[in-house]
Amino acid sequence: MAKARVKKRTHLRAQNASAAAAGKGSASSMTKAPKSMVIRVGASQVGTSVTQLVKDVRRMMEPDTAVRLKERKSNRLRDYTVMAGPLGVTHLMLFSKSKTGNTNMRLAVTPRGPTLHFQVENYSLCKDVERSLKRPRSGGQDHKTPPLLVMNNFNSPNATEDSKVPKRLETLTTTIFQSLFPPINPQAQPLSSIRRVMLLNREPSESDDGSYILHLRHYAIATKKTGVSKRIRRLDPKEVRNREKKKAAVPNLGKLEDAADYLLDPSAAGYTSASETELDTDAEVEVAESTTRRILNKREAQRQKAGDKPQKKPDTPGVEKRAVKLVELGPRMKLRLMKVEDGVCEGKIMWHDFITKSASEVKSLDKSWEKRRKEKEQRKKQQRENVEKKKKEKAKANGEEVNEDEDEDEDMEDDGEWLSDYDDDGDDDQEPEADSDDSMED
Repeated sequence: MAKARVKKRTHLRAQNASAAAAGKGSASSMTKAPKSMVIRVGASQVGTSVTQLVKDVRRMMEPDTAVRLKERKSNRLRDYTVMAGPLGVTHLMLFSKSKTGNTNMRLAVTPRGPTLHFQVENYSLCKDVERSLKRPRSGGQDHKTPPLLVMNNFNSPNATEDSKVPKRLETLTTTIFQSLFPPINPQAQPLSSIRRVMLLNREPSESDDGSYILHLRHYAIATKKTGVSKRIRRLDPKEVRNREKKKAAVPNLGKLEDAADYLLDPSAAGYTSASETELDTDAEVEVAESTTRRILNKREAQRQKAGDKPQKKPDTPGVEKRAVKLVELGPRMKLRLMKVEDGVCEGKIMWHDFITKSASEVKSLDKSWEKRRKEKEQRKKQQRENVEKKKKEKAKANGEEVNEDEDEDEDMEDDGEWLSDYDDDGDDDQEPEADSDDSMED
């Protein structure tokens, strides 16, 4: 039988496949982008409005999010936390509805927390925002790149550790929201990749109630040339290419003798009309025009090098002024920070909006948490011993000899990995109430 042919030019060899895979894995870990999951807790029990809000938030968090995630009624929080590690998910955004009818959002950092509990006081869906705009924008290809995160008024200058909203809480909240999207390099980041803006504005506290309220907005960035009428922009191939796909109106030039009559006609809003040149914009920026250069073939390059043909000066890119306008895409949300937990939706309460504890109460709570931690370790140890005992009994029933010295370490390692994903504590399988006014002991 003839030997099978092995392709060497286009395929990796067997001995180099593992090394290449290892190198690829290390490179991907170095450039690991944060990923998120937007989860609807309670499935159909939350209602149609919250369900649509979850879809809009997933659309806003694209492309590094699970857009087609489907929840079930039987899904627990532990199902998502267990799969967050293998899938590379770094953040969980859980939307739920309490018994009192309040909509809550929890922002958790996996795998060890912390968790920010927000109450969604007001929200508007994307379809509601589009109805309120005169010229709505669908987004198109804007969602292929992550949005630019803009945060305002997150750190107050007069905040201290003893104030109602301590300074460490402001720093923690800023760090968590900054880690939602990959960082950008202003020197190397192309401007074409920044197409959306996610704005988080902290509402200044007028009264001394110490509330921490955030307003979330989502915009698309639209740019147009300035100082040029609409009629000339319609003839510009760049503007036609960037325009959304729609049926373009063909100008009627049958009654005109020259194209200049169409462009410069004062009654038709040409150059002389200020209403056509001045756009409703937020700002004007200067952008370097992208120029195309002709690539020389081998013969032309040799002639140019030998001096037979005079070398042309490189084309210097021109600078044009473009008007930048933000078009809101939605959704809108008004978030009120209720409490901060140490773990992923479970753990010590680091800060609460309504409940404050004295130093003695905090000390007693630390003791109770230490007691709970020791009890949890004792349960894990008991589980490990039970697993070892069952293995020995099974091996003895099958007539196999068990070498305790060699198998003890392997059993401990295997059981440790299995027990790290399992806990006998019944509280872990229950969904904590996000907006309940529970005490620091819960």
